[in-house]
Amino acid sequence: MTGQADIEQPASDAGLWRDCLTFRLRNEEYGIDLLCVREIRTYERPNWIAGAPPYLPGVLNMRGDIVPIMDLRLRFGLEAEFSPHTVTVVVNVLGQTVGLIVDSVSDVLQLGAEQIKAAPDFRSNVDARFVTRLALVKEDQRERTLILLDVERLVASAHEVARLN
Repeated sequence: MTGQADIEQPASDAGLWRDCLTFRLRNEEYGIDLLCVREIRTYERPNWIAGAPPYLPGVLNMRGDIVPIMDLRLRFGLEAEFSPHTVTVVVNVLGQTVGLIVDSVSDVLQLGAEQIKAAPDFRSNVDARFVTRLALVKEDQRERTLILLDVERLVASAHEVARLN
């Protein structure tokens, strides 16, 4: 996701906004732009880097590339519990490849502009500067809310922390 301007201008093809990868952090469902997702990997423990904050637990060697890893649960102040469903979503944004640890991957959805809503000023565990919008998804008789994240800001924040250390 590249910012507010892109979100407010849906794709011209039948009013579609974009494809979105959805994943879970605890009891909440989040979404990121599918175009930035490079791969989804089973979780493997990263190699620890001294002095990094807890939400940057280290790096992984991915086919010869050293990739920094960010645990989104810890980044958002949640407890990091590992299960067989825990995965690393590898994204490529801002010319950087970064792995994002999440509890599980849910789905790939195609969101229409009518499903996208402005994010209210809410107080939660999620740092609001990383939330771009909310999406309402109806399935059968049930409606669920997705929190849409700005992956570029997440990655940029990790780089800012790395420069300070």
